[in-house]
Amino acid sequence: MTDRRQFSPATQRNREAIAAVLQQYLPSQGSILEIASGTGEHAQFFAPLFAPRWWIPSDPDRLCRDSIIAWQAHQPIENLQSPLILDVTQSPWAIETYSLPEPITAIVAINLIHISPWAACLALLDGAARILPKDGILYLYGPYRQANVETAPSNEAFDQSLKSRNPAWGLRQLETVTATAKDRGLSLKTVIAMPANNLSVVFAKG
Repeated sequence: MTDRRQFSPATQRNREAIAAVLQQYLPSQGSILEIASGTGEHAQFFAPLFAPRWWIPSDPDRLCRDSIIAWQAHQPIENLQSPLILDVTQSPWAIETYSLPEPITAIVAINLIHISPWAACLALLDGAARILPKDGILYLYGPYRQANVETAPSNEAFDQSLKSRNPAWGLRQLETVTATAKDRGLSLKTVIAMPANNLSVVFAKG
């Protein structure tokens, strides 16, 4: 039988650091929606840490969803749900019509907004504003440009690599993201420096 699990070395490197931040800021109750779950390795690692809260992975790509399902079959986790088909640019999101055991109180998006067009970032913020309750959390992780902060050479090279793959991709300006989120009622709680020149950016719905 073919093993459909995919593996991402970056996940192994960043998951513990991300988990430490999530444990500080995610609400103590409700469901956690992960956008663009990719291989599913983050979901497998995070779900047990946040039990009994539900962890809900999602991805628009079938091969990614196949990988998430394969990881779940390899190591079943009680509070980890099956992956949803979710494209942030389609409104409303499919999950908005689902009956969930617990309402969504947090949304997590790891390495999404720079590996997608700017429209995806806007749609993610719009969706978070629609779905999250008051004080609900939106967590974004990845590399950014920042005003008055020199961009690391590795991030500059990564930015050029992304743009060579798709001109609409690339590192986002942190201040632009935070201002755009604020316009949608999502206030910036904190920005935390992470390994490999990444940031954890935490928003709360007002």
